Amino acid sequence: LQQAGVMALGWSDDYYATLAAHYADRRDHILSTLETAGLRCFIPSGAYYVMTDISGLGFADDVAFVRYLIETLGVAAVPGSSFYAHSGGGSQQVRFCFCKKYETLEGARRQLLKLTTANRT
Repeated sequence: LQQAGVMALGWSDDYYATLAAHYADRRDHILSTLETAGLRCFIPSGAYYVMTDISGLGFADDVAFVRYLIETLGVAAVPGSSFYAHSGGGSQQVRFCFCKKYETLEGARRQLLKLTTANRT
């Protein structure tokens, strides 16, 4: 691990600028997808995930929405309540990660744009 750290310290500044641009592009891609699909997004300033507000979509809670995404659309996300210590916190939030291949994000986009008010519990 220390050798890997030493190696990383030797990388040029261009590497980090390219990496930052890479993540910014993917962030913008998923933000566009989620907003077009009707989700309100909390724009991250340094994370590789986006938290969304699902309160207007008609699902009982974050777990019901994530289950719907997985079972119906084949898209994985994380219930927001997983990140709160107190009961009820994050129950209308869902986290989407964008540190994926562009092709994976594009596939998720195609599926997420199918979101409708039908089949929600």
